[in-house]
Amino acid sequence: MTRFELLQLLVGQARSNGFSFRKWYVSKLGLPWVDSRQALEMLSVERRYYSLLFSHEFASHFWKPGERMTFEVPTQTFKRRMADGSIGTVTRKAYTRRSVRDDAWRYHLRELAMAEEPLRYMRRYLRVEDDLSEEG
Repeated sequence: MTRFELLQLLVGQARSNGFSFRKWYVSKLGLPWVDSRQALEMLSVERRYYSLLFSHEFASHFWKPGERMTFEVPTQTFKRRMADGSIGTVTRKAYTRRSVRDDAWRYHLRELAMAEEPLRYMRRYLRVEDDLSEEG
């Protein structure tokens, strides 16, 4: 899948949730609007897609409020007072947590910022024909 095709799917999913791509493109990038294909090519070729991916407006439409999300809670180590009064070190293993939140998009933006490849992170949240045919 090319970068252009991936961006097309991302914008399409956000549009289906109410995102106005044209309005965002003109107001945030300050570029003239020709058509959506030209706008996506501009984002793809000049690597301006980061401005789209990290836009609060885009993220809040891409990840719908109240959508179930799954995330990994990392291993935690901390000190605490034990029942006998001594100070002990507690280590908790990493675990998977599922949650339904109205601001799930904020969590995903934080994860996106830490991801080595933001487009690959976004790809995980798309339902495309390849995924459907593998589940068969």
